[in-house]
Amino acid sequence: MAKIRATWVALLLAAIFLAPTAQAASTYTKTRYPIVLVHGLLGFDSLLGVYDYFYGIPQDLRSGGATVYVANVSSSNFTEVRGEQLIDDLDALRAIYGHTRFNLIGHSHGGPTIRYVASVRPDLVASITSVGSPHKGSDVADGLATVAPPGSVQASLVAGLVDALSAFIEFLSGDDDPQNAIGALISLSSSGSAAFNAAHPQGIPTSSCGSGASVVNGIRYYSIGGTAVLTNILDVSDGFLGASSLFFGFEQNDGLVGQCSSHLGVVLRDNYPWNHLDEVNQILGLRRWFTPSPGSVYRSQANRLKYAGL
Repeated sequence: MAKIRATWVALLLAAIFLAPTAQAASTYTKTRYPIVLVHGLLGFDSLLGVYDYFYGIPQDLRSGGATVYVANVSSSNFTEVRGEQLIDDLDALRAIYGHTRFNLIGHSHGGPTIRYVASVRPDLVASITSVGSPHKGSDVADGLATVAPPGSVQASLVAGLVDALSAFIEFLSGDDDPQNAIGALISLSSSGSAAFNAAHPQGIPTSSCGSGASVVNGIRYYSIGGTAVLTNILDVSDGFLGASSLFFGFEQNDGLVGQCSSHLGVVLRDNYPWNHLDEVNQILGLRRWFTPSPGSVYRSQANRLKYAGL
């Protein structure tokens, strides 16, 4: 009898102390405004509806109560073109579901893309979070422009291949947005980024490696970046990123974006032990052992937005 009584006491204590924890966990990422994830260069929302660009991350966010949408804009194009496509998507979501504003999270070229939206349509945006984005350009884009200058035969051949790959990605993701590899290269170069920043300066640091304004036009700005390159011997993308990292010399980078170039608004952390694809939990979630889970970092940012009333 005493054993039965002890069991019931244990169950009662568990109900008292664990129930609030379970309830809190269920609303951990429940932001006021929906979260929209925006892919980078050669990106997509989902291939054939089964393989996500943000691998497992939408599910991680939704598990805590977040409303999440994944955008699909041109895989390669000028920042402004991608931004206008995203505006169309957000206007459609507003019309269909009645959302008023959105928390935009952009990876790589998705960072400048969401900044464009915040600049020209601030009424649509509650917050901007960039992840591994080249806000001051990428040394890789600059290097490619040197090797294959715009207008050269080499540039035409490379652009043709990238445009074809982009179109194929669009087909697999069920979309048909226009592609422009040269436009993407221009947008991601240091000179193209400088011109873009002059037109859309919100959140950009005024120093070479500092932080930017945390709030502009009522929109909060955050950034996250990585500084690892070769992170998992089983990840087939590591070889490519290892090669591209050579463009940076001794500058810390994630394989495609320099550490300081990733800075925007409040710099939450710029040295996660991730490479450029680890930042979206690719490929198949492979990354260096005992490093932070990208899904957990996205969940923490959603929780931060929640407590900011966003």
